[in-house]
Amino acid sequence: MAEREQGRGMSDRTADIGIGFEERGAVGIVTLDRPRALNAVDHPMVQAMDARLRAWIADPRIAQVVLRSAHPRAFCVGGDVRAMAELGRSGRKDEARQYWRDEYALDYLIARYPKPFVSLVDGLCFGGGFGLTGHGRYRVAGENLGFAMPEVAIGLFPDVGGTFVLPRLPGWSGTWLAMTGARIGMADALALGLYTHHIPTDRWPELVDALAAGEAMETLLGRMAARPPAPDLASLYPHIDRIFAGGSAVAIAIALEKVGEGEGEVAAFARLQLETLRRASPTSVHIAFQQMQRGLGLDLAGCLALEFRLVSRLLNQHDFFEGVRAVLVDKDQKPVWQPARLDDVDPASIAALFDEPLDDELLLA
Repeated sequence: MAEREQGRGMSDRTADIGIGFEERGAVGIVTLDRPRALNAVDHPMVQAMDARLRAWIADPRIAQVVLRSAHPRAFCVGGDVRAMAELGRSGRKDEARQYWRDEYALDYLIARYPKPFVSLVDGLCFGGGFGLTGHGRYRVAGENLGFAMPEVAIGLFPDVGGTFVLPRLPGWSGTWLAMTGARIGMADALALGLYTHHIPTDRWPELVDALAAGEAMETLLGRMAARPPAPDLASLYPHIDRIFAGGSAVAIAIALEKVGEGEGEVAAFARLQLETLRRASPTSVHIAFQQMQRGLGLDLAGCLALEFRLVSRLLNQHDFFEGVRAVLVDKDQKPVWQPARLDDVDPASIAALFDEPLDDELLLA
């Protein structure tokens, strides 16, 4: 997808670290290009993107910014959590924490970016990929988008500002997405407000050319946007709202079990959600539920600071390392969680993860 330098454009290809930068006319273009890892964002990529975005703020030639992937299969499947687990296991937890500190600061920079910023998102967009896009001013979804925040499956939680975004989605859909890590397609992601526009991917080169020529981003996106199809899950949202409005993670699991005893589409859906929930880390599911309870009372900076507090503490616990081993390293898909069941998780221990301040809190300005 990454076009070659055109006109006065300048191209900086840093394929060795999986990211490229291009200046073409009035637009600065960031291209994620780490195909073997499905564009999982590692620390050098975070640092390079942060530095270039800050430089473009001060560059009067760059009027607007595009973030995209070089490959159709994935926009970005998240942060490089496998590397973070390896750092944690080898006694280098401070280095892992610095990655998250820098990643969250980059997400916050994008949220407050002073120039028009659009993400062109197609293929898989999970976790940290949404952190790079979900707080930006404009978020374009392609027809093959697959969105999920699946961190509970590896002993983490929906971070990168998920605490801010997900509880603000319609009804209780954010709680569902957070607790189960469910994947949704383009039409549902647009219906929930996770993305602002749908533009078919075959028109994206035209879009970038028009931005480079100086056309205003908001006007251009409005002109090129196509009407998305009806959301696939439209009939299920009222049932999601009813089930996931429960007062605790355990209550939601009980509601899923009860609904799943019936017949038909809703019962089949409930059984699938319960099965997914039971495969996830019980501690992570409780954390995700609490995020949804607390996030509405915080701004984005407060949510990211809370998430940094959480991830710092999970580096001292079992489930993150076990989840990465089972899902990403050995790939046996058989994690042994501690505690093993939702009912066994001490609510006081979950509250402590949130409430006890760190000596070096994340401060964003």
